Amino acid sequence: MVKRDLSLLTDFYQLTMMQGYLRAGVSDRQSVFELFFRANPSGNGFSVFAGIAQFAEYLDSLEFGGDDIDYLRSLGVFDDGFLEYLRGFRFEGSVEAFAEGSVCFPNEPLMVVKAPIAQANFIETALLNIVNHQTLIATKATRVRLAAGDDEVLEFGLRRAQGADAGVLGARAAFIGGVHATSNVLAGLKFGIPVRGTHSHSWVMGFGDELEAFRQYAISFPDKCILLVDTYDTLESGIPNAIKVFDELKAKGKLGSHGIRLDSGDFAYLSKQARKMLDSSGHRAATITASGDLDEDLIQNLKLQGARIDTWGVGTKLITSASAPSLGGVYKLCAIDEGTGVLTPKIKVSENPDKITTPGVKKVYRIYDSKHNKIKADLITLEHEDVSKRQDLTLFDPKAPWKKMKLRSGEFDVRPMLEPVTSPAKTVSQIREYSLREQNTLWDEHKRLVNPHVMPVDLSQELFDLKNKLLFN
Repeated sequence: MVKRDLSLLTDFYQLTMMQGYLRAGVSDRQSVFELFFRANPSGNGFSVFAGIAQFAEYLDSLEFGGDDIDYLRSLGVFDDGFLEYLRGFRFEGSVEAFAEGSVCFPNEPLMVVKAPIAQANFIETALLNIVNHQTLIATKATRVRLAAGDDEVLEFGLRRAQGADAGVLGARAAFIGGVHATSNVLAGLKFGIPVRGTHSHSWVMGFGDELEAFRQYAISFPDKCILLVDTYDTLESGIPNAIKVFDELKAKGKLGSHGIRLDSGDFAYLSKQARKMLDSSGHRAATITASGDLDEDLIQNLKLQGARIDTWGVGTKLITSASAPSLGGVYKLCAIDEGTGVLTPKIKVSENPDKITTPGVKKVYRIYDSKHNKIKADLITLEHEDVSKRQDLTLFDPKAPWKKMKLRSGEFDVRPMLEPVTSPAKTVSQIREYSLREQNTLWDEHKRLVNPHVMPVDLSQELFDLKNKLLFN
């Protein structure tokens, strides 16, 4: 791993608050913060948690070097005592989180940070920057993959990503969400993601005619010969010329994996015509790839129209999450030692009910239907509470407490979701496989692209009572 200096990847007020804590003599007070988001992006029924590995790397390398200190001194805001404090700064807290690749839902603690208040507060901006972005892209990728069904999905978005990091880490997140490969070579190198690509229209235009361009490409790549057929005329020129090249490779005994790519036009009509032409010429094994302004909605619509497409190359609208430009994850204080040696629950009150936080140090339990291994609900409890499958369990909607779900022992399984965050031991491929297993624990109703069923995220009775006590007393 190449160490990156991200110590100043923060908002200015994190530093001013840190100096304020130090001057007030409270910088070492123990605190608990938690990360959560309030709504799934793109109207989805769930999200996929991603970015933990990069956050763990950030924590491991977090320190202020000489250049950082010199820059902060030049601002004329910070005193020498604070700058010397930064010189020896190391994160000394603990972090628990959902495993990377987990499916997750609004308003549940996905990460819990326990640390001295100055340290816990400082890491907020970097944490949100890292996790919000990758969770957003991983979730968008699941929507695309679900729309594609059993078809292959490729991430093609690097040239449209908002910068190099967004392109590389976005490809990582998309792979975790379920795409099969990426065109991003650097992401392939860094994370072991399979890389795929064919050729551009300029390749075809760079030769005397289309047939010559296809032949030259086939000479270089006879085992993986995917030809872009829409530079001039897809049905009258592109596909017939591709078939000629495939016939020539076959006659030489060199025909390997082969197919065509459509990048424009009416994909439903063109793919159906292409399939007929390829099949009638004896190339039933030839694949058809489509690319060009695709997203989950268009893919789903094309499949309903009977499009004969095997592989979907999705770029701009995936890597930018065009239907939802941000996740909106937040990081809030939920408990602090006010000098008594005991953590005091804290609540943020707002005129907007959706922005009222849930106080206290918490755990999250996932409740499964034991017969089908599908998620029934997530239950948030206070840290000292235990939930056992050996006892009956009653769940209720915290916004409508009269709505209850009663579960008998033996009918459900329980899984604690928060676990210690350490430097990553899993490969991105392992995280992806875990994520796909996680997505299989969702009922189909939660995976609908439009108006999905809402997964219950409930509070224990004790936590519900604590929240109301702080709100109304």
